[in-house]
Amino acid sequence: IHKHIHTLCLTYIQIYRYTDTYTRIEKLKMSNQGLPQLPGYNFRDPTKTDFHRTSRLMTGKDDVAVDAHAEDDDIAQLSELTKNLTYQTTTRKYTETAALPMSKKPLVPAHVALDKQTLTFEGYFKETVTESSLEHYRVRNVKIFYYLEDDTMSVLEPPVPNSGLPQGKLIRRQRLPKGKDGDVWSWKDLNVAVNVTFYGKTFRITRCDKFTEEFLLSNGIELNAFEEAPVDPYTKSRRVIEQPSTLATSKNDYDKLKQFIQLDRKVLRFYVVWDDRASLFGELRRFTLLYFLVDDTIEIREQNEANSGRDNFPLLLRRQRVPLHQKNIPRNFPKIIFEPSADEIGEYVGPEHLGIGATVNVLGRDLLLVDCDEFTKDFYRHNFGVEDFTPIDIEVPEETQAEQKPPPTTGFGSHEDSMQSVLSLKPRPPKANMAKLLDFGNDALRFNAHIETDDEIESEREFIVAYRLAMDTVSIFEKKTKTTMGGKFLEGTKLKTPSSPAHDPKYYGDFDFYPGQKIHVYGRVFVLDDCDVSVLKFMHNNKSKYSPDVLRAVSERMNYNFDAPADDNDL
Repeated sequence: IHKHIHTLCLTYIQIYRYTDTYTRIEKLKMSNQGLPQLPGYNFRDPTKTDFHRTSRLMTGKDDVAVDAHAEDDDIAQLSELTKNLTYQTTTRKYTETAALPMSKKPLVPAHVALDKQTLTFEGYFKETVTESSLEHYRVRNVKIFYYLEDDTMSVLEPPVPNSGLPQGKLIRRQRLPKGKDGDVWSWKDLNVAVNVTFYGKTFRITRCDKFTEEFLLSNGIELNAFEEAPVDPYTKSRRVIEQPSTLATSKNDYDKLKQFIQLDRKVLRFYVVWDDRASLFGELRRFTLLYFLVDDTIEIREQNEANSGRDNFPLLLRRQRVPLHQKNIPRNFPKIIFEPSADEIGEYVGPEHLGIGATVNVLGRDLLLVDCDEFTKDFYRHNFGVEDFTPIDIEVPEETQAEQKPPPTTGFGSHEDSMQSVLSLKPRPPKANMAKLLDFGNDALRFNAHIETDDEIESEREFIVAYRLAMDTVSIFEKKTKTTMGGKFLEGTKLKTPSSPAHDPKYYGDFDFYPGQKIHVYGRVFVLDDCDVSVLKFMHNNKSKYSPDVLRAVSERMNYNFDAPADDNDL
């Protein structure tokens, strides 16, 4: 209770202070109404919470934005005072009046009705050149733009390649003064075939675009006839010099410029071989010969083969001219100091010296041209009349590799375990046949069996042979009788057939087990007697894998009909 009473007292005190402060401020405002609005003469209102600035514009008549706090008399007085200011003419009135018939809404602000409407004129001006003997003046073409939105103008000079002059925007967008009376240029002052002066530079207007022509005609301005801009004399002389002459004739049949223009990027491609098998450790190597028609040079590239034992070096001969007879150079010529000239070399290798079956000596190597591409064939067909392009077959005897037989098994583990050390430096366990493992799982073929022997005691022993289909392993168990203890005879392992070699053994498979079959197990012969039902169903489902004699023998032995459905047999 004491806490609530204390809180109420504090609240009443704050309300009293706030009310007293507000009352005193109102009294000060009433007493200081004639004081100027300067710091120290006014007071902040603590009750004010809204400090945003109110909009000065409101939507007036015909959706035109006007000052919300301005009176009609104030607007008229302001318009009268600003009528005679500099650059304030009646241009806007003329522009807006001229644009009214072209707009859809009658009372739309000028910045909306005339937005992006521009009058375009083409013209030129002459510039005097005093420091050149080749020209006395220049003719520079320009484009004059008049923006109806705000009666501004700009002058641009289209760029000319290789002119060497600063071109582009000559006069930025602005209202251009006209004369000394403060007037500005208006669209009513512009026409074709007239001179206009901007900042002391005179421009001649020669033509205008279609929109400008329609705008001026619709406002009662008759256009003058279009003119052609004069040709710049220096540009004309440059054009004559730069264009290729059609009257010039070469002094002889060899024209280097003509050869470059017609034969640039045209290359003859030949496939060549260098047969060096006659020398010690020599071999037959293949190259690609490229003949560049533009400058009669030759480049020879090596065809790198995989596992050749050679470095991947791209070029045998860099691009250069190759002498036709290198041995004709005098022996006393100092090659170590001077490059042989055309006088010493004589003739170079040309297209007439190349062709399928030809031999070219390059750096002491005789290269035989054996084939070429389609472009080369077309070139020789049209220029030399060659029609036979039969490639030369270079027979390269295939190297016979010695048969690599796997070494014999070490005896430790199975044959598959030993082969892992042959196939890899880090032996890994042999991989199981996942397909058979998923198909058969733990299924097995089981048979009663006995040992084929002349010993009466051995022949009385009874066994169960189980063949696991997923792992291809055979396990043998002996039955317990009065004379035998019974138990595991052979743990699950793969059994080799008696005729398989030691280095490549063949194992008993799925279709080698059926009643009456003899299985060789480490020196003993087991004869399979009867079997369980799963063996007969397996044979019935895969009877195409067994021979007819086997099926007939099993059918007689087990009284089973393989031709009838499996469900019809009484098992």
